[in-house]
Amino acid sequence: MQDVKSLTDAGDFGSFGRYEEVSVSQMGPEMKGAYDYTMQLRGIVPGPHKIWLANATLSRTIVPIGEYYQKQSILTRAEIEIVIVLTNARWHSAYGTYEHEKIADRLGHIPAETTEHLIVGLPTEFSDTRQQVVYELASALVQPRIVPVGLYKRAKEALGDAGLVDLAVLIGWFTMVSMTLNAYDVPANATGLDQ
Repeated sequence: MQDVKSLTDAGDFGSFGRYEEVSVSQMGPEMKGAYDYTMQLRGIVPGPHKIWLANATLSRTIVPIGEYYQKQSILTRAEIEIVIVLTNARWHSAYGTYEHEKIADRLGHIPAETTEHLIVGLPTEFSDTRQQVVYELASALVQPRIVPVGLYKRAKEALGDAGLVDLAVLIGWFTMVSMTLNAYDVPANATGLDQ
């Protein structure tokens, strides 16, 4: 029988959860190109992007989606954070939840108590009609539940088809983020290499 100590040995962990980052000076040309591309679009190499560098081709393909949500989304910053917090919480992403609990307050201007309700699955209400519809639709989709006709009609009226697509793809995007972070067991307060 294997010793319990060996199962929890810190040797199982790298610099960012289980992922052992490669320093910029040690990156091969493909990884360095993906790193530079991420820096160009985002200005930083955040969270899961650190891990996606391991597959440089895939990284270069998916980085523009995150950049889209940073700069071009039809959804407001508060609406984006509502969706992200619900999705991270759904997939039990410790790092994603920790980071976006702070971002929801700082950039989304969502009260801390409201964000806490989103994380733990308690009902909450938004005074802004669009935010309320985003909350209801995202809640239904991440559960997963059938989206009833009435909710669909309210969401389409509030967001239009382009906004509905934005919301649905954002859930998919942050499901991908959460799965990456969970696969590498990235803890809530991970910092990774300073680069």
